[in-house]
Amino acid sequence: MSRYGRADSEWEELVHAGHGFLIERAKLGKLTSYTELNVILARRAGCRPFDFERADERAAMGYLLGLIVERDQEIAPSDPAVMLSALVNYLGANDAGSGFYQLAKKLELLPMSASADEKFSFWVKQVKQLYERHGASPAVG
Repeated sequence: MSRYGRADSEWEELVHAGHGFLIERAKLGKLTSYTELNVILARRAGCRPFDFERADERAAMGYLLGLIVERDQEIAPSDPAVMLSALVNYLGANDAGSGFYQLAKKLELLPMSASADEKFSFWVKQVKQLYERHGASPAVG
């Protein structure tokens, strides 16, 4: 089966590489960007990079981040649930992308009617929980 033009085996490599990289970032107490993640994925998984000029490729990256969150919950379930994808933001931004909040709503971690302030507070809390879970404790926000 092929999703977004990539075989299941490629998705598995991307999930493995992305999960490992985001855990490394959490241990360091650092965020990353979609651009940096893309470069790391291409290098570590040996797959073609995502082309962020194309809407379908941006959607594919969002799909990948959802898979990484699922994998992380399977490996290390937490209560409350934390989303490893919280560590990924746009270059020059201090917040997660819209897909992060959509997934949080789908997972019922964030109310459907959440305001911009509620979303930002949720994101900050997620990042702090990830840092604590992995032994880092820098300031966020």
